[in-house]
Amino acid sequence: MTSKKVWFITGAGRGLGVEIAKAALAGGYAVVATGRDAGKVAAAIGANPNLHCVRLDVTSEAEAREAVASAVDRFGRIDVLVNNAGNFFAGFFEELSPAQIRDQIETLLFGPMNVTRAALPIMRRQRAGLLLTISSTAGIAGGSFCSAYAAAKFGVEGWIESLALEVSPFGIRSMIVEPGFFRTDLLTMESTTYAEGSIDDYSKRTAETVAAWTGMNGKQSGDPTKLAEALVQLAGHDDPPARFAAGLDALEVFEMKAKLLLAQADAHRGLSSSFGFADP
Repeated sequence: MTSKKVWFITGAGRGLGVEIAKAALAGGYAVVATGRDAGKVAAAIGANPNLHCVRLDVTSEAEAREAVASAVDRFGRIDVLVNNAGNFFAGFFEELSPAQIRDQIETLLFGPMNVTRAALPIMRRQRAGLLLTISSTAGIAGGSFCSAYAAAKFGVEGWIESLALEVSPFGIRSMIVEPGFFRTDLLTMESTTYAEGSIDDYSKRTAETVAAWTGMNGKQSGDPTKLAEALVQLAGHDDPPARFAAGLDALEVFEMKAKLLLAQADAHRGLSSSFGFADP
């Protein structure tokens, strides 16, 4: 048991998850860091008496329940749940297999749902907690080569926006984070699976996109350490933002989508508003 606030972080073995765990520990919090290999998670973060590393494959409901139970056994509570674990199936929709698309949505949407479902009873009993979910600018605006990823992230956006209304009466808050391009492991071969090219019509664009993204890996402008520190700061606010655009590129996506939606609303305003019954 601890008097410290407790962070529960998924996907904490590499990338942004490691940085969030380190930032939370540096902020004086207790951390439950999870990943598919608890030993690798511990090695990536480093020894700390306030750290508890637990195996968790987020696609397993049973492992989600077990990891949450382990967290409560060790620290007595969960104050901040960080849904961060993820992967990336990249490619044109026609070339992504149904199994790949299902795997993408299983990890990025159903995975966070599994962990959140396990943690919510704890937060309801506490009448306090924060659901901090790492989404993406791909959850705000779709993009070529990202159809499966965007489908999952758009699902995350709608799910959390709705869930926030359901759990706010219990003192549970939510924050969706939409990062742009950060220098994490997302574009490495460990995290990204490219669709196997099978359609000539897409071959040229596939080669160009894979080359561009491969060349970008390790050169992204966003610093994940700075983002992690910002998230710890925002999580400490009494009223954290419902959405947080992480990065200049993310701000641009927010503004572009807002303008596009307004333009689309105005484009056929007369027709859009003409469907009421003509009652006397």
